[in-house]
Amino acid sequence: MGINYDDINLPRKVSDILQQDFFLMENVPAIMVKTVTNPVKFSAFTSIFLTKGSCRADINLIHREIKAPAIINVSADWIVLPYDVSDDFEASFMVFSKRLSDTISSTIRNLSIISLSSVNPIIQIKPEDLDAFRRFYSDVRAISEADSHKYQYEALLFSTIAFFYRTVAKYFESPAGSAQDSQHNRIADQFLLLLQDHFRKQRFLEFYADKLGITPKHLSRTVKSQTGMSPVEWINRYIILEAKVMLRSSNLNIQQISDELSFPSQSFFGKYFKKATGMSPKEYRASHLGASSHNDE
Repeated sequence: MGINYDDINLPRKVSDILQQDFFLMENVPAIMVKTVTNPVKFSAFTSIFLTKGSCRADINLIHREIKAPAIINVSADWIVLPYDVSDDFEASFMVFSKRLSDTISSTIRNLSIISLSSVNPIIQIKPEDLDAFRRFYSDVRAISEADSHKYQYEALLFSTIAFFYRTVAKYFESPAGSAQDSQHNRIADQFLLLLQDHFRKQRFLEFYADKLGITPKHLSRTVKSQTGMSPVEWINRYIILEAKVMLRSSNLNIQQISDELSFPSQSFFGKYFKKATGMSPKEYRASHLGASSHNDE
């Protein structure tokens, strides 16, 4: 069965169709990845193990240079467009069901050692850890293939958490520094987590500052110092990226997209979008898909 790479829409609970809690696709070659010519929106958490070669990719509009061996962690609703894929590229994809990824995330998000994984989704694997990553993939493959395993979900969950603590956590540790630096990291990380959940409904800085119990000024200064972008820039980036995906890959008309993103009117949305992109939503859609296939009246 062929794969439509322009519309990879895995269910929010992968086990619904696979009768297991994750999907593992190994040794994906360059020729398959090179067929991806439009941004792909992931609907489930996906960990990509790049074992050979290199590529460039836009991950949520941020340009990345990726070289093996590396892990690329892509959260649900993130948008990825690979390009400049080397001929020797090879990677394995592990897609977690929503219940499994949520349980894992609820555990590791509470660790103070976690830095801004939303800003740095790529782990450049150290040579001494490469065998450990390979063993982990081998272990979870064996668990997933054991159809009669009574505690398959629990085995997947605790194997993943154990591997995180044993091998992966050190990649997210902040460099030795002051307690203030550590606190700033936590604020920026919490802001980005909130943003992923609320950007479609909340565009104003005050909402996020109130959620974090700090002033908007303190939030702006902290996020800017830790990520290189202000909170407002992050908010705009998420909204414009989501709007672009909807315009390119959905049948929603522009009014409906405006409503989905909680703009007060289609006119306001149009001005907001044009200021950021230099094009109206209708012009952007026409330049990628052709205006004739959509009802934008």
